[in-house]
Amino acid sequence: MASLILGSASPRRKKILRKIDLLFDIVPSIVDEDYANGLKPIHMAEYWAVEKAQNVSLLHPDKTVIGADTIVVLDDTILGKPVDDNDARRMLTSLSGKSHIVYTGVALRCDANGSEESFVAATEVTFYNLDKTAINRYVASGDPMDKAGAYGIQDTSAPFVEKIAGCYNNVVGFPLSQFVQLISQESVKNKFPVDNWFASDKEIA
Repeated sequence: MASLILGSASPRRKKILRKIDLLFDIVPSIVDEDYANGLKPIHMAEYWAVEKAQNVSLLHPDKTVIGADTIVVLDDTILGKPVDDNDARRMLTSLSGKSHIVYTGVALRCDANGSEESFVAATEVTFYNLDKTAINRYVASGDPMDKAGAYGIQDTSAPFVEKIAGCYNNVVGFPLSQFVQLISQESVKNKFPVDNWFASDKEIA
């Protein structure tokens, strides 16, 4: 087993982290997010990323766990995953022609030595005006149902997006560049017992 664990079942996060040859196993957290806990949206994603990392770290205390949580925020209102097609249509209609913020919190946790690091990334996304036909077609595809805000910028809703300001990967579900900056710091490397962060390091060793 790798000494680094991704505490998420998200196929999108897995794919993003594979881009950099990160060496990790997957153990999904069993935390259910409660976005009615009174936190401001800018703090919400980081809070739940920490909770997810801690949840998995309790089961694997000698490993370093990555927790992550992504939320979509429109006018200070958090848009979670839609509960059904009507909810997805409602969310997409509310996003039409407007700008919103995507926050992703990321946390590293190792229970063996009590080490923890976390941060939150923010990206502004602006949608074109969407007509009902485009919304209905996208909802019928089933793609919105497992995504915060009822859309995935990497799938067939890509034409909805007029522009973004910030990290694209953050909107998909994981702010890769900021994560790499974090784990590149010697102070962070020294805090976490990771034998090899990257598969290429393992091969060289």
